[in-house]
Amino acid sequence: MSTRVPHYMIVGGGITGLSAAFYLKKRLESDGVPFHLSVVEKSSTFGGKIHTIERDGFFIEKGPDSFLARKRPIIDLAYDLGLEHELTGTNPGAKKTYIVRQGKLHRMPPGLVLGIPTQMTPFMKTGLISPFGKMRAALDLILPKRDLTTDESLGHFLERRLGKEVLERIVEPLLAGIYAGDTFKLSLKATFPQFRTMEQKHRSLILGMMASRKNVTEESTHLPPAIRSSVFVTFKKGLQMLVSGLVEALESVDLRKGVGVASVSKMGQKTEVIFENGQSEIVDGVILTTPTFQAAQMLAHLPAASELKKIDYISVANVIMAFDRKDIPFELDASGFLVPRYEGRTITACTLTSAKWLHTAPDGKVLLRCYIGRSGEQEWPQWTDDQLVSKARHDLRELLGLEAEPLFAEVTRLMNSMPQYPVGHLEQIERFRDELAAAMPQVLITGAGFHGVGLPDCIRQGKEAAWQLADIIQNQSQDAAVTAGTI
Repeated sequence: MSTRVPHYMIVGGGITGLSAAFYLKKRLESDGVPFHLSVVEKSSTFGGKIHTIERDGFFIEKGPDSFLARKRPIIDLAYDLGLEHELTGTNPGAKKTYIVRQGKLHRMPPGLVLGIPTQMTPFMKTGLISPFGKMRAALDLILPKRDLTTDESLGHFLERRLGKEVLERIVEPLLAGIYAGDTFKLSLKATFPQFRTMEQKHRSLILGMMASRKNVTEESTHLPPAIRSSVFVTFKKGLQMLVSGLVEALESVDLRKGVGVASVSKMGQKTEVIFENGQSEIVDGVILTTPTFQAAQMLAHLPAASELKKIDYISVANVIMAFDRKDIPFELDASGFLVPRYEGRTITACTLTSAKWLHTAPDGKVLLRCYIGRSGEQEWPQWTDDQLVSKARHDLRELLGLEAEPLFAEVTRLMNSMPQYPVGHLEQIERFRDELAAAMPQVLITGAGFHGVGLPDCIRQGKEAAWQLADIIQNQSQDAAVTAGTI
């Protein structure tokens, strides 16, 4: 009589799910544990929001386009997949970044890190902030720290330390690219806990960021030489290389596309996964990596699933346009510009993609990427693709003097793609996970809606969930051996 091989399932084939599968497979093989592993993905492709296309010699990212070099999980995964030689950094000749102020582009002063000044002389010279705003920001150097144990909003914290002007004119536009959210609704502890740590350790956010920047510089010596001096990193043929590398490494895994999950519930000592087509499977462990609103539906029988419903998601879009270089009336010596909320523009930012990433366009061509949508600006989904392109072109015409018709345009709608961590988010998630662990200890849940939205954060969370499930499996094996009297 053959022994049943334990079956583990990962729901969601985005970067979190694929990373979880990769590290679970690696760990179980290392532990010598027999297993059958499945990854089920509702859409027709793996990789989630990552979507690289090649068109007329252009490499175009329709989803995320890069990641922070200092966040090790994605660098480590590249090494694990043998892709470290494919990593590439930004063009050193395009280090400038601009912010729009009263319809004009102002260069962001050197030394800003997440909008926080680490060099005071350039900050004091910028035209982005009024003399009063600069004086108010400098008060951070003498203001006492506030000993808070409870969470507070990111906006309230930054306004308390640096003042309203720095928040509205510099920090909020920068952070909008990460969360597309309202800083006065986002949790400080869940988004930038290091800010509070800096305040507690150094009393001043500016002094803390100065110290932190020195540490980042020292850490960069451990990066591959090709990306050591770059803040942002991608792959030479796009982020799709990472997805392809993961799928190839998971060749022996049961990868299924076009398979949606309706519910996940306890079935004795095991777990029943019911699919949207009505079929079901009994498995020994599950890792859910879907958006929280989808996970809440799958776990609707758990009262704590209501905690997941408190996490809102914002929809965003991007409009990518290609041009002939001769039609571009400005220098390509910058990575792009940011548009603060109060400017009343359609676009929230624009990346000069082919200036920032030299591999993305053929010689004599230029690629630009405009971002649309953030918290409080969610009317755009009603517009057609042509309207999105027209409105983006209108802003580029007024801000950059760009009149030319694009060679082509690619519009991407990323609906409900940006999770918003509310104040108290970490406590909500802890309550939910405690109840889930008590009700279904072999079901884990993770992903962008929990502890970080960036690619490295998703990879880290996938790996952590994989290790946690592997530990559960290992403990169960040991308990079974003890019960059987073999150890």
